Amino acid sequence: MNQMARLPPPIEPGAPPRRRRHARSGTFGVLDIGSTKAVCLIARIESDGSPRVLGFGWQRGRGVKGGSIVDLEEAERAIRAAVGQAEEMADTRIPGAIVNLSCGQPDSRQLHILWGVGGRAVTEQDLRAILHEGRRRTAEEGRETVHGIPLGFTVDATPGVDDPRSMICDTLGARLHMVSAAQASLRNLGACLLRCDLEVEELVSAPFAAGLATLVEDEKQLGATVIDMGGGTTSLAVFSEGHLVHTAQVAVGGGQVTNDIATVLATPLTHAERIKTLHGSVHGGSDDDREFLPVPLLGEDEHAIARIPRSMVVNIIKPRLEETFELVREKIEAAGLGKEGGTRVVLTGGASQLVGVRELAARVLDRQVRVGRPLPVRGLAEAASGPAFASAIGLLLWGAGEGRPVLDIAPGPARAGSAFRRFVNWVKDRV
Repeated sequence: MNQMARLPPPIEPGAPPRRRRHARSGTFGVLDIGSTKAVCLIARIESDGSPRVLGFGWQRGRGVKGGSIVDLEEAERAIRAAVGQAEEMADTRIPGAIVNLSCGQPDSRQLHILWGVGGRAVTEQDLRAILHEGRRRTAEEGRETVHGIPLGFTVDATPGVDDPRSMICDTLGARLHMVSAAQASLRNLGACLLRCDLEVEELVSAPFAAGLATLVEDEKQLGATVIDMGGGTTSLAVFSEGHLVHTAQVAVGGGQVTNDIATVLATPLTHAERIKTLHGSVHGGSDDDREFLPVPLLGEDEHAIARIPRSMVVNIIKPRLEETFELVREKIEAAGLGKEGGTRVVLTGGASQLVGVRELAARVLDRQVRVGRPLPVRGLAEAASGPAFASAIGLLLWGAGEGRPVLDIAPGPARAGSAFRRFVNWVKDRV
């Protein structure tokens, strides 16, 4: 028989890309648990490697403050409702989900680990032992590792090695990026999902997910910072050379802007949110002093309406957002990444849609800034495709294999599930 007949057919130019190595198989769910909303998406991976949404559920956030669960019953209601909507639309039930991480005061650090090899070839076991050492150091501080990302290796005196396996050396140096969270907060998250009859299959850092959804490939390679402006927190993720190299979070978000408006104008929170959405801006206009907005007064009857100039709303919003970007700038400077962080910033999240936010961020951060909309996803309605849903869409892309380390020495989905099953079992023993 002709040996050539056994070879696979060549890939035609323009053929669809293959599925990524770590893509999920079958139907899977993702869950974005935020302070202002809970979002559930159910999807499957198509033959070309891209996700298709089968079900979508959205509920107003309850029981979550500053990214952390503060009321298990209220959070359970919101999550159950969002998951129920998605399951009904997809006509399927999900046993677990990929969940965003915004709780537990997420911490990001880079570790440099030296590992003795002794003049032999580097093996997969050496790499896993290095990762285990990084996790051990993190666990000593009462924290759980969420991501362990290898950023590069040094083989004896030779730096810049991406994959040292089979290379011979005496000492192997590894630069690891470890993202961790407080174990107590993760247990509360596990307890909440357990009450919803769901398992945490994987945790993904929320700003990391937002970056996967909004950055183009050149930005990931050349260096860019994603700022995800959520309702309860503003988080950032720094990408360089295709890797996540730093994350951080400040406990200020769009919800604080709404609270400021409600407090100063003495109006209900629902109306303050409406004013922010319809009339919010950080730029004053020439007609702002002459344009008056109706404002119902807190605790008064429906006929008690005040009228305030639009300029007053601008003067409430602008200082809070300036403070937010100043806190973000301090986080970026404290990371000491230098050129690795790049000179480009991508804003996303619901609060990034306020008029003038891009220009304000560029002035405070002294960087090039653009507003990032998530990449389009098949089957997802246009109303759920804006910057406010960047984190949820990024979780979908993670499920499709996007953003996984090229050298996969971190535990994959099965191993990660086992780790979280341990702390879910811990919760079961105490709930």
